[in-house]
Amino acid sequence: MTADGTISFSKSVLERGLVEAMITRGEFLIIAGDEKSLAGLPSGNWIAGSIPYFMTDDGGVIEQDKLYVTTLKGLSPAQVPRLTLYDENSITRIAQEAPEHGFTILLLPASSPVHLHYAQNSPDYENMYFSPIMGWVSGIHLDELGERSAKVGFGPASGMLTDTQAVAMHIPLPTSQVADIQIVNLFQPGDGPAIHFPENGFGVTQCRIGEQDWNFADYVKEYNIDTRLPLVANYCGVMVNVSIQEVLDQHVNLYAPVFPQVEYRFAKPIDDYVGEFSQALPSDVNDSSSYSCNCILNFLYSELEGKKTAKLTGPMTFGEVAYQLLNQTLVYLNLKNI
Repeated sequence: MTADGTISFSKSVLERGLVEAMITRGEFLIIAGDEKSLAGLPSGNWIAGSIPYFMTDDGGVIEQDKLYVTTLKGLSPAQVPRLTLYDENSITRIAQEAPEHGFTILLLPASSPVHLHYAQNSPDYENMYFSPIMGWVSGIHLDELGERSAKVGFGPASGMLTDTQAVAMHIPLPTSQVADIQIVNLFQPGDGPAIHFPENGFGVTQCRIGEQDWNFADYVKEYNIDTRLPLVANYCGVMVNVSIQEVLDQHVNLYAPVFPQVEYRFAKPIDDYVGEFSQALPSDVNDSSSYSCNCILNFLYSELEGKKTAKLTGPMTFGEVAYQLLNQTLVYLNLKNI
């Protein structure tokens, strides 16, 4: 435990052998890395998600041979984390099982049933928003799309890797600390017409744009929409993105679900992602008190390889969790002393 009795995060990009030694020592770890580097890790106090894209102290990197490791420091016997597996049925209990005073890190494998259920239904889970739930969606190297599936790892079960279940680490905090989730979303609704969808889902066909009914794919092609820009909606005062995955002949696939009764607009372009991001981040945030993730689409579209995004490091993921599922957003959980 730290001298002042608080919990903190330590983060490093490490060779597999060093990670195995940390697991053997019983440390509590949150690991990100390519599936090949995660496979066969020894059993222990860890959860993991497959992803080879990271933001490090030296900038954005693509790394398939090393692991990005976050270590929980300062844990006392009274703050032992609980590691849990969830499927599409049991995930509804995640907020009920969260610590009364603490936070939860949740990792979901992309395109799995549990990912889809969480994305579409988590705002309605019992006790949601009572305890901070933050996390990310695991993925794969983009060159391997269609060849491999995203995985999560569960250390207590002999280092199991699965593409059908989610993993969570429920972490109690000392009374001297609280956890606070923040979203850094640089996108704002553009000046284009309002878009409404008749039903929720990751795939859309019909919509209403302004006063006219459209096939959404036809609209995107007719007006030559830049699909690197997400749809943006105001969810109770928070700007939430829905990113375009692919535009097919008469259908559009999304990285997050849309909902009826919500007004969407395509986002305004961003000229300087790194500069605007640095300005948007509060000055009191530091890497040792924060756990963060950013979106792979920001990594790609803003060409972040080799570029630094202010003070926060972490995996670049296929989706972000700040209670509910998000896209093209940086999310961080900040531990504050009280």
